[in-house]
Amino acid sequence: MTEVKTAPEPMAATGGETDQPIVETRGLEVRFALPTHFLSREKPVLHALNTVDVAIKPGETFCVVGESGCGKTTLGRAIIGLQEPSAGEIYFNGQRIDQMDERTRKPIRRDMQMVFQNPYASLNPRRNVFDTLAEPVRHLMPEKSSSEVRAQVEDVLSATGCDPSWQRRLPHEFSGGQRQRIAIARALVTNPAFIVADEPISALDVSIQAQILNLLTDLQTERGLTYLFITHDLSVVEHFGTRVAVMYLGQVMELADTTTLFATPKHPYTRLLLDAIPQLEGGSFDKPRTPGELPDPVNLPKGCPFAARCPLATDLCRKERPRLRQLETTATQVACHHTE
Repeated sequence: MTEVKTAPEPMAATGGETDQPIVETRGLEVRFALPTHFLSREKPVLHALNTVDVAIKPGETFCVVGESGCGKTTLGRAIIGLQEPSAGEIYFNGQRIDQMDERTRKPIRRDMQMVFQNPYASLNPRRNVFDTLAEPVRHLMPEKSSSEVRAQVEDVLSATGCDPSWQRRLPHEFSGGQRQRIAIARALVTNPAFIVADEPISALDVSIQAQILNLLTDLQTERGLTYLFITHDLSVVEHFGTRVAVMYLGQVMELADTTTLFATPKHPYTRLLLDAIPQLEGGSFDKPRTPGELPDPVNLPKGCPFAARCPLATDLCRKERPRLRQLETTATQVACHHTE
């Protein structure tokens, strides 16, 4: 079995440089209007993200984990510009980008790219590999000549371990792992600084997953990339991530560096997720299940969204929503009234 490489450390600030995050969100919210029932006058609204504050440092692998429907993908899509936020602010290299029109934002799109979960669905079945990779270069770098476009495509194919002979082939001619390499190559072809990887290995076999993770690690080292890595697999996060944000019902419940989070999780929900990691002994099959159900994202609870499932919940938790705050003794940030 292929061993997964450890992610490199984030780049440290040198000289006169400041430790400014490459990507930052402040009070980010995303809401979706749902169809109105003909007997109701109220317009139901689904709250996908609720005041999310994250700051991603240059060169790190910032992992986002949580159950399905917690808002992980919505966060990535909002940052990359595929989903318009309902409130809050998004910054890239200190510049606010969420209010930019498409023309103003176009140069920034070179530096922000995305790898999608399903490599087959994200590739145009009618376009060969060369046209798939050349399109973003032609669109975002119109100053490039045809020969420069071809050279850039061939360079990124080589960097991602793709055979140059693939250029004239269509997506259906490749395996899942090969298609994901092509999808990664497409994200890299404009030489970005920041990549959102939305569960890029979940649709692949275990042996292929390790190859893709090692490829991402090597590319990060060689090109100084910063990743927002969205996943369900906490075992991958433990080896691949630099810092981890644990999300629940559109809110960040805990944010810490990977080593600290796995060694001393502070939030009850984080401990619940870690207990659910499959193990031969002492894992999720040997521990009692936590009662309660996920609250309705249309009718959010007044207090803590995890209160219905939390063994530490009190009346305070049910009445007042906890805000993400940094603990005095560590760099960990937790949204819980009873963390101490």
